[in-house]
Amino acid sequence: MVRGSRAHASIAEKDLPAWTFAQSQPATYPRQFLDVARARGVDREAALAHAGVEPARIDDPAGRLSLLEMWRLHEAVAARLDDPAFGFDVGLRLPLTAHGSLGYALMCAATPREAIALLERYWHLRGRSMVMHTRTREGELFLEVAPELPMPSWLRDQVLSSVLASMWRGMTFLMPTTAPTIEMWLTFAEPAGLAPLRARLPRLRFDMPVAGLRAAFDLALLDEPQPTANPEALAHALASCERERALMGRGADPLVERAAAALHLHDLHGVRARGYPSPAAVAKALHVTPRTFRRRLQEQGTSYSALLEAARRRDACRMLAGHELPIKEIGALLGYDDPANFTRAFRAWMGMSPRTWRAQHGP
Repeated sequence: MVRGSRAHASIAEKDLPAWTFAQSQPATYPRQFLDVARARGVDREAALAHAGVEPARIDDPAGRLSLLEMWRLHEAVAARLDDPAFGFDVGLRLPLTAHGSLGYALMCAATPREAIALLERYWHLRGRSMVMHTRTREGELFLEVAPELPMPSWLRDQVLSSVLASMWRGMTFLMPTTAPTIEMWLTFAEPAGLAPLRARLPRLRFDMPVAGLRAAFDLALLDEPQPTANPEALAHALASCERERALMGRGADPLVERAAAALHLHDLHGVRARGYPSPAAVAKALHVTPRTFRRRLQEQGTSYSALLEAARRRDACRMLAGHELPIKEIGALLGYDDPANFTRAFRAWMGMSPRTWRAQHGP
């Protein structure tokens, strides 16, 4: 029986790129997700039927689902379980080993700094629909997570809370001494039903301009040897990550993923900037020359302009859905000084004006 009482906007398939329909996502996450939901009384078979997923694909250790099918499972559970804090519980139940080869690579890395670099390089193997960007300055580390695609606010909040809770668990395993310094930032209001989970989470800060984990500690700790470091096992784990990337059909050069993640509008503390980093600034952040940056993007069939277009589309949808900023101001933040140019660009991306899109997806 459907028990949820909250209204949930449906997932708009027409707004999704082709890769979201490919069966490229490991069944590990939806299997864990459904196990937690079943423990709370959700009918597993009904949820699978809603998403159009055969039980055998979930139960197969090598099973794969499309991102859209995974979202449909979220939709089915949200309709049957009125618990906006559910995503936190799911994330807290995911140990590093649940992340497959990437999780083992993080455990076997020589230092936490190397583990963070590997997480950035291979994030797309396990974190599709979200992008991650790491920023550091003296005494402070911020792991920002943001939606890669437009999605209903209820789904965005559930995925964000699950991803960040899982990252928190992994970070406290790799760097247990930093746990007291970590804050979890969320872009939404505090959900009901969170009280039973608070003791297992770091300090929570809601209604923040960006989502992520913020830690304040001596960054020299990032270069301390990890007790689980194992060079031979790391080599095997990285080889598996490369095979998985090849199976996903994504480009072999991780620089493209890292460049896309570097195109963001916020500084370390979440303050909005005007416009995006220049090609030279992105190249510097990735430790390559501008000429090498252009060449490697070209080799992967893309360009800075194409990545910038995707970032503007992502951030436009995110701000229109999650903030009450005037549309003119959103356009200016994205680099469009003329509101008419922003409207034309948004129509080309989404097939409708920013005002119409906000009416359908906004808060």
